[in-house]
Amino acid sequence: MANIKSKQTKTGDTVIAAVILIIILLCLFPMLNIFARSASDPMAIVNRRVSFLPVDPTLDSYRFVFADPSFSRSLLWTAFLTAACTVFSLVMTVLCAYPLTYEGLKGKKVINGVIIMTMYFSAGTIPNYILIKNLGLLNNPMVLILPGCISVFNMIILRSFFYSVPISLRESAELDGANPFRVLVNVYLPLSAPVMATLALFYAVGRWNGFSDALLYLTESTFHPIQLKLYNIINNLSSIEIAAQEGASAAPAASDGMKAAAVMFATVPILVVYPWLQRYFIAGVSVGAVKE
Repeated sequence: MANIKSKQTKTGDTVIAAVILIIILLCLFPMLNIFARSASDPMAIVNRRVSFLPVDPTLDSYRFVFADPSFSRSLLWTAFLTAACTVFSLVMTVLCAYPLTYEGLKGKKVINGVIIMTMYFSAGTIPNYILIKNLGLLNNPMVLILPGCISVFNMIILRSFFYSVPISLRESAELDGANPFRVLVNVYLPLSAPVMATLALFYAVGRWNGFSDALLYLTESTFHPIQLKLYNIINNLSSIEIAAQEGASAAPAASDGMKAAAVMFATVPILVVYPWLQRYFIAGVSVGAVKE
């Protein structure tokens, strides 16, 4: 049957597409501005001649960032940390969500209540610091992995997806002699690729952008993630800028360009990952949206 759209429907689709395009452009403008400032000549920044295109392009700011070996080391460490945290968090999320789909699980309501309660109540910063200290995780890189290894919100998303899998598939696998672990690996996980990719993106972006835990629990700069390194660089450049207020006017502009270069250096890698997961992300978000 041909798909026939009325003129009014086509107009509505056009309006929606235009609104989405405007929103995308509004999201891109800040990144374009940061890139323009990072690649512009310091004096162009001083004279406020930079908008969304570099003025008198120069790579001095990027050379300054790349000249710092600790920045590259921090980037590699954050990439490894993000990959490890994403895999570990997905494993923990699956192991938490899957058993809760069994109706015969003893204490299921109590477990669900305790898990959901953690979404609304938190001990706070000081009790968490005391707990981390008593566990011996201060200045330990595992402090960036273990405390935030599972998100209750993400677990609920995955559990809801598991609920949508027809129970007849599980029952047929159990009739063939499959144990619960085999059912999980051979039935549930193959069907969960879209939602797993979506949760992986959530976990990866959260870990890549996280710096507060490292700021509180790590004093050794060896294990500082890229966002904390960026935070320290911007603070140091701000101090240089304040000290140079009465000196050469190029110093504040140079530090401003360096800040922008550092932001680009820390932002681009996670932006590159998104297109690879985009199709899974769209499918995962739309899971359960269409019912027969």
